[in-house]
Amino acid sequence: MPAVGVPDLCAVVLAAGEGTRLRPLTERLPKALCPVGNVPLLDRALARLAGLGLSGPDRVAVNACYLAGQVVEHVGGRAHLSVEPGDPLGTAGGVAKLKEWIAGRPVLVGNADAYLADPTAEPGPDLAALLAGWDGTEVRLLGQPAADPGLPGTFDGHVFTGFSLLPWRAVRDLPVEFGDLVRAVWRPAEAAGALRVVPYRGTFYDTGTPADYLAANLHAAGGDVLVDPAATVTGRCRESVVGAGAVVHGEVIRSVVWPGATVRAGERLHEVVRAADGLTVPAGRGPAGG
Repeated sequence: MPAVGVPDLCAVVLAAGEGTRLRPLTERLPKALCPVGNVPLLDRALARLAGLGLSGPDRVAVNACYLAGQVVEHVGGRAHLSVEPGDPLGTAGGVAKLKEWIAGRPVLVGNADAYLADPTAEPGPDLAALLAGWDGTEVRLLGQPAADPGLPGTFDGHVFTGFSLLPWRAVRDLPVEFGDLVRAVWRPAEAAGALRVVPYRGTFYDTGTPADYLAANLHAAGGDVLVDPAATVTGRCRESVVGAGAVVHGEVIRSVVWPGATVRAGERLHEVVRAADGLTVPAGRGPAGG
């Protein structure tokens, strides 16, 4: 595996959130386990870290809260698990709860729901610029230029794209209570001149809304049809993703059919997500954005 270039680096994947904007899809499945291109988002994050040489419970941790049992079962022994009782602790609280595990190391923090794809680099190496030449003291964010650099929530004219690099000093004093990294770490570092945004060259979706979730899936399909070998398709599919065990006898256009879902003969799905129990969530918004 490639060296990450940062001694003693560990990683945390944040997978505790409820995914309220994706309801009702996330009433059944944690957002981190929602499939994009027939691969659960959490697995995409773990594979990206593995591409940096970070894997196993000594180097990678995953937090869980909402529908935590599903996340714990899915991760198994692939990472250290931090289960938050009660309500999710937020991004800062989730990292703070892992301070004993982080134990003085720098930490790469990634959002499980971040879909990233760079045509010029494999997952993992596509984050290399975030780590390159790091001095061990500044806070770094992966970002992309904002359509409106003056909008609230931007950093140096960029929108955050799912991964941040934190020195131990930025983690050490975080309280184990609800809080977010924006206010607890990033903005204070920015005010102190100790925050740097590293541009991401590829495509990014946060997958937090049905529209962005659909757009990420369509991007993963590459403008074609992505059908799991264990699906049965006798109908017509165009620019769609069809999961394992799904049965499609109808027509599916620019849509996502989850594993085990059914599209009956005579049905026509267009820009929707179809879940296994027949739930159909509209997801279209016109031309997809990035």
